[in-house]
Amino acid sequence: MKKVLALIAVISLFGLKPFDKALTKQERDFAVQFMEQTRDALVSDVKGLSPEQLNFKADSTRWSVAQCVEHIALAEEGLTTVIKMNLKSPADPSKRDSLKYTDQQIIDFLTNRTQKFQAPEMLRPTGKFSSFQAALDSFIVRRNKNIEFIKTTQEDLRNHIWVTPGFGMIDDYQAVLFMVAHSRRHTLQLEEVKASPGFPKAYLAP
Repeated sequence: MKKVLALIAVISLFGLKPFDKALTKQERDFAVQFMEQTRDALVSDVKGLSPEQLNFKADSTRWSVAQCVEHIALAEEGLTTVIKMNLKSPADPSKRDSLKYTDQQIIDFLTNRTQKFQAPEMLRPTGKFSSFQAALDSFIVRRNKNIEFIKTTQEDLRNHIWVTPGFGMIDDYQAVLFMVAHSRRHTLQLEEVKASPGFPKAYLAP
């Protein structure tokens, strides 16, 4: 007992928290900045677009700007739900050896637009929101809540591990980065739509 008390005293002396499994300041700051930058980039990219511009498709196989935003909003909601559900199960540090990718590798893979994938059926844009603005607002509200969560959470995100298609095991912090990088991927996609030769020109009032 005396040894335990002595250990706690030493930890307190150096300002350390016993069994502290919360995110580091660097991890929090990086994630929050990434979340804010990608949110603001999306909002800026779609600001002032006309209905014709929002619904333009480069061809029948491509998504429009509005469809990209709907997909981003659906994925943000869906991935947030999975992350929160995973936190209800016990943390398991023993699984960390099974992680194959670094945080940056996950971000780089998701934002690489040279690799194409098929979206899961439940995340495909089919007009699930009442309007484009409703989809955008849904994303913004959810993203802001996620930013606040990362700023304040004391959950052990690093030791909650789950299996994803393509990546295998990732931890919940990486899942957050996956979600944010995913939104960036499809923001880049809608920027490609806007750069298409046939994209409608902005209407200028006389």
